[in-house]
Amino acid sequence: MPSRQKQLLFSLSGFIGFSCVLTAAVATGLPYWLNGTVLCRTGADLVNATGPELDKFLGDLSYGLFHGQRVKQCGLGGRPSRFSLFPDLLSAIPVGLHVTVIFFCGVVILFSSVATGFFFFNAFGRPYETLQGPMGLYLWTVICCLSSCLVMILFASEVKLHHLSDQIANFNEVNFVYQTYSESYDRSFWLFFLIFLLQGLNILLIRLAGIKFPFQETKEAALSGGAADLMY
Repeated sequence: MPSRQKQLLFSLSGFIGFSCVLTAAVATGLPYWLNGTVLCRTGADLVNATGPELDKFLGDLSYGLFHGQRVKQCGLGGRPSRFSLFPDLLSAIPVGLHVTVIFFCGVVILFSSVATGFFFFNAFGRPYETLQGPMGLYLWTVICCLSSCLVMILFASEVKLHHLSDQIANFNEVNFVYQTYSESYDRSFWLFFLIFLLQGLNILLIRLAGIKFPFQETKEAALSGGAADLMY
């Protein structure tokens, strides 16, 4: 492939990597990872609320990795409040799993930055060899791709398996019991899915630039050597 086309492909990959850095940094800090409604089970059971009557006992809940907000309703109007997961809710959330999600968000930001630098270096400079050069682009990009996937899997397991919304809604509540009525992943969660797709696109662009997948040359050499041995 001509060097001009390689420069264009590497430059495009660099811009995609840089957009992944900005997207991951913004999505990590935004309180829009999950959006849902919580039902005041205590109040609804007292009046046997059903159908449209449940609307008077439904409040809103939205949160991210660091902070969020909730509106509690028990038939007497909403009670809006803001909260921080650190340090307010440390006793209510699975801290180890939550910190792991934040850690992999940092991994996505860090290695997307590293990959972006190497994309532009390979586009306009002299490529390094081995892990620092064209073959190394696969390594940095795959790490970013897998880390963004792990962020989604771990956060989803935290929400579903550990009932994170219920724990947040019932934190420091004595007289009322709240239950998650509906929940859906919000924009920050899906931004990491977009990052996963963009990093997958970068892997294809690296291959289009003429760089073979790792270990592909080794396998081809082994096959050709085996065929030559059979001839003698």
